[in-house]
Amino acid sequence: MSVQIQSAMTGNVRDESTPAHPEHDPRHPLVVFGDHRFCAGASLDVQRMAGPHMHSQIELNFVLEGEMTYWFDGRELTVDAGRLCLFWGMVPHQVISRADPTRFVCLYVPMSVFLGFASLSRFRDAVFRGAVIEAMHLTAWDRDIFLRWREELLSGDASLSEIVRNELTARVLRIERDGWRDLREEGSAIASLAPHGAERIEHVERMLRFVAEHALGDVRAEAVAASSGLHPNYAMSLFKRSVGHSITQAITRHRLDTAQSLLISTDKSITEIVYESGFGSISRFYEAFSGRFGERPKKFRQRLRAKAMAPGVSAA
Repeated sequence: MSVQIQSAMTGNVRDESTPAHPEHDPRHPLVVFGDHRFCAGASLDVQRMAGPHMHSQIELNFVLEGEMTYWFDGRELTVDAGRLCLFWGMVPHQVISRADPTRFVCLYVPMSVFLGFASLSRFRDAVFRGAVIEAMHLTAWDRDIFLRWREELLSGDASLSEIVRNELTARVLRIERDGWRDLREEGSAIASLAPHGAERIEHVERMLRFVAEHALGDVRAEAVAASSGLHPNYAMSLFKRSVGHSITQAITRHRLDTAQSLLISTDKSITEIVYESGFGSISRFYEAFSGRFGERPKKFRQRLRAKAMAPGVSAA
């Protein structure tokens, strides 16, 4: 569902004001990108990744040919040619194997686009809860359209990018209307977001970004709420209605996402990972980790690391 960092992320056209993606450091395989733009992956070729990464946008993958297996939040999912999937990039993900060759179109959509889908509460909630959404109905022209969108986004033409944004938004609306499934085969609770308008959507996006940027430090829900510029109580309520879980739960989830990635991609001790992922208490970490993943961190590492770090993985 993703591609190696160097291919998918670093070749995008960017404004000078946009922060560059960090270079991949093999000593610290977990990479969190700070880019929030609407853009496309520069390479069509899928490569195996040396470790998981995260980014704030919604990622759409249309597989043109071949087959790819990726590690996604503790699961292995395989997607082959002619399938269209999307997921939130803040859930750690990593390509662990693929047929040779495998090619895809990879597009990155700001989370604000999805927050704006006021009528698609179940669909939007599933995305923000970590679903891997597969479109159940594709058209004969989807392949050509995704290739065209990619070329136009990479062209750097602002007017074309706006057209692609509108067309892709309509395509996502059709996914919800025509049918979709969560490849994890898990249900998702329903959250509702009334049509609050673009300004309030921006407040929620600001809080989501704040969580992504500060969750590994000493941050509390009150600080996240304050980043929105709204009254804290109202901000917390708006966040929960929009995303489907509380700010505190979002902070914990981000820390657990970081911890599980470090477990499989580094040799750091459990204690080191506890504090690097933002937990101030070892006991609290074990409680939260076991509650979400159903096993202790050491067993999780032993079970998943071998597959996630398989021999012969390309350096990203």
